[in-house]
Amino acid sequence: MGEIGLRERKKLRTYRTVSDTAIRLFLERGFDAVSVAEVAAAAEISKPTLFRYFPAKEDLVLYRIADHEGEAARVAAEGPAPVEALRRHFLDGLRRGDPVTGLSDDPDVLAFHALLYGTPALVARLHGHLERSEEALAEALGGGLGARLAAGQITAVRRILAQENWRRIAAGERAGEVRENAVAAAERAFGVLARALPPLLGESR
Repeated sequence: MGEIGLRERKKLRTYRTVSDTAIRLFLERGFDAVSVAEVAAAAEISKPTLFRYFPAKEDLVLYRIADHEGEAARVAAEGPAPVEALRRHFLDGLRRGDPVTGLSDDPDVLAFHALLYGTPALVARLHGHLERSEEALAEALGGGLGARLAAGQITAVRRILAQENWRRIAAGERAGEVRENAVAAAERAFGVLARALPPLLGESR
């Protein structure tokens, strides 16, 4: 068991090292200007080995947020009221300045977001990440059409709130200046969801 754990840790360390190396190069020169072969060379692994870890070039960047893919589903499953659990989770993220909420003015986070949202290929790949997250959330909400409709609305609210926070900070505002409005916007948005979604999920108001 210990050996299996060691192998897994080494594998995760390789994922992080290669992803961090790729992102550094992409930030320096641009996503399209850096080849996969150059990333492999900088990470001191072969190109075939790189592709065993990252099937697509875009995955080198998206790996940094991959652990958030099932996050909404996990939070909603904690219940007993999924929307309330997700509201508390998002507000806690705002309080902590979690980059996923967009409320971070850390230069490294801003540079990563600029790379992610400023590269069409990465934006397209991000949609796949959001779709899988939405599908997992729908399953956590019970499956069926009502759950899929609810998951779509929740996913859209989380995404738009985070993007609005990021846009304001990218435009020059500090996180501390945005936080109060960000919290108020999240409270309003999740309040609407809490009133609107129970019928879709077969819950009483």
